[in-house]
Amino acid sequence: MPGKELINVGEVSGVFGIKGWVKVFSFTDDRENILNYSPWLLKKGGEAKTINVLDGALQGGAVVAKLEGITDRDQAEALMGWTIFITPEQLPKAAEDEYYWSDLIGLNVETVEGVQLGSVENLLETGANDVVIVKGERDRAIPFLQGQTVIRIDLPAQKMVVDWDPDF
Repeated sequence: MPGKELINVGEVSGVFGIKGWVKVFSFTDDRENILNYSPWLLKKGGEAKTINVLDGALQGGAVVAKLEGITDRDQAEALMGWTIFITPEQLPKAAEDEYYWSDLIGLNVETVEGVQLGSVENLLETGANDVVIVKGERDRAIPFLQGQTVIRIDLPAQKMVVDWDPDF
């Protein structure tokens, strides 16, 4: 995956205590899994900095982290609103027939008959199953059901083959 874009895993959302701990809004599943990835690349506006995670925990429903070099509340407040990124190489290898959403974004989507539908713009988590948002000549929401609607994913070829009516 070298060359793939950075993965947005959360944002610094607040401060915790007076010793420089930050609250983190995490996009990972489970929320506290964000603490397993270090270093973080923090970005805000045109600025970026790499920072190591020293400690962290789930605290009363919020994820809190102690970051290297951040020792007081003022330094922690200065990080509020910074977006947290990691590199794809920091993720554990996905099991066979399992994919990170970041791997699927941008794949070209075609039907089993070879009709081009567009490319994967996003994925949504719903109660029943995940949904692939495909942008093409029009937007489509296709259930992500491997073996049913999603027939094949070929990451090296950047292609997803779906059993889906192009008129739907």
